[in-house]
Amino acid sequence: MTAYFAKCEEKLGMVPNVLKAYAFNTEKLEAFVAFYNDLMLGASNLSKLDRELIAVAVSSVNHCYYCLTAHGAAVRYLSGSPELGEQMVMNYRAAELEPAQRAMLDFAVLVTEDPARIVEADRQRLRDHGFSDRDIWDIAAVAAFFNMTNRMASATDMRPNPEYHGLAR
Repeated sequence: MTAYFAKCEEKLGMVPNVLKAYAFNTEKLEAFVAFYNDLMLGASNLSKLDRELIAVAVSSVNHCYYCLTAHGAAVRYLSGSPELGEQMVMNYRAAELEPAQRAMLDFAVLVTEDPARIVEADRQRLRDHGFSDRDIWDIAAVAAFFNMTNRMASATDMRPNPEYHGLAR
């Protein structure tokens, strides 16, 4: 993990505080990093921006300061739009999104707010926007992961690195 931290420092100019928070236990840190990298960087029909949009929409529902700051910055950077990043943090429904992206985020928010209410019609709505069953799995997996990390960040008073605040503005 020392090499991974050095790579973060090289690429990002910092080691994200979420990684430092997990550093007390190498096994937990390695599991977190592996799962994050698979969900957010691994093979998927969802773009990196799509996955970051999900992270921010879910984190907005959960009022997760850490993830809204860090992943809001990622949305600003990946989209090239500071406005989109701010809209997503405040209320994704205010953002000018493609219909498929809106359907994706509506589903991710449903996973967050009331997963027991999900029915086949919700999955079909995604299919009608061109998402495959694998894509639906990926949307749900990213949403579920950020629900977990939002809760861990809030429970431990995890604070975002200051660098995130000024990124891509």
